[in-house]
Amino acid sequence: MDPSLLILDGGLATELEASGFQLQGDPLWSARLLHTNPQAIKDVHYRFLQSGSDVITTATYQATIEGFVKYLGLRPEEAQQMMISGVQLAKETVREFMSHSPKSENRREPLVAGSVGPYGAFLHDGSEYTGAYEDKMTLEELKDWHRPQIQCLVKAGADLVAMETIPGLKEAEALVEVLKEFPEIKAWLSFSSKDIHNISSGRSFSEAVQVACRSTQLVAVGVNCCPAPLVKPLLESAKSQKKGDVSWVVYPNSGERWDPKTGWITEKQTSFAKLSLDWKEQGALWIGGCCRVGPADITALKQQLHVKQ
Repeated sequence: MDPSLLILDGGLATELEASGFQLQGDPLWSARLLHTNPQAIKDVHYRFLQSGSDVITTATYQATIEGFVKYLGLRPEEAQQMMISGVQLAKETVREFMSHSPKSENRREPLVAGSVGPYGAFLHDGSEYTGAYEDKMTLEELKDWHRPQIQCLVKAGADLVAMETIPGLKEAEALVEVLKEFPEIKAWLSFSSKDIHNISSGRSFSEAVQVACRSTQLVAVGVNCCPAPLVKPLLESAKSQKKGDVSWVVYPNSGERWDPKTGWITEKQTSFAKLSLDWKEQGALWIGGCCRVGPADITALKQQLHVKQ
């Protein structure tokens, strides 16, 4: 893949909520719209492409075969097709966007990253921010859980897999192991974090990077869904553990923190667009935003980093 800097998208769910969709409290979150309103998802993908995103992430973070069966009443094979549709929608949007882009702009074709969230996202109890479930599950159970989702994303033709907001080492190890079963696909592995040294489970980010870099298929490792000021010290803490052929991927929140009991809490901080210059200097080649980050923020990020289309 092109080693130059790539701009990711922002919060898909944030944009959907801004359009009037009620997602909070839904165990499928934005993935429900794959079933009820796929055009709304395409519209958000398109807005991020217009804002300058080089990578768009599928609406499958909280999508699972078991979840679709349980909450939509689908048969397993229908649930698999629903998962696949997340990639198909994104790829359709890229084709439509490129067909409307003037050839004079010489725009590179955006990539589609198939999103894989942590097991805790399915539990819908906030445990993706603690990883507490890891103690009750074996490595094989975690592998068995993630395999069907990754299989669908690969089958659908995702350009790479985004394994994101992972809170613990055991789950990261499981994902690295499952990835080996699909040797043709590339991926990034991104952790959630609790402070400037540790991922959400309490283990060090340095250890997490070491586990991730056991994979020969990773293009990047990093952090997402965290306050932006944590990023620089986290990357600094683990720079000796990152392999040279793996870059950093970074996409924090806008400046708000999620509390499972009360919702979003605003915390005043420096804009992540300004902080992104530090991340680029540290070697991050995949930079974007997560929760509460919209297309305008991505445009500002691209301008801050002086990235050409």
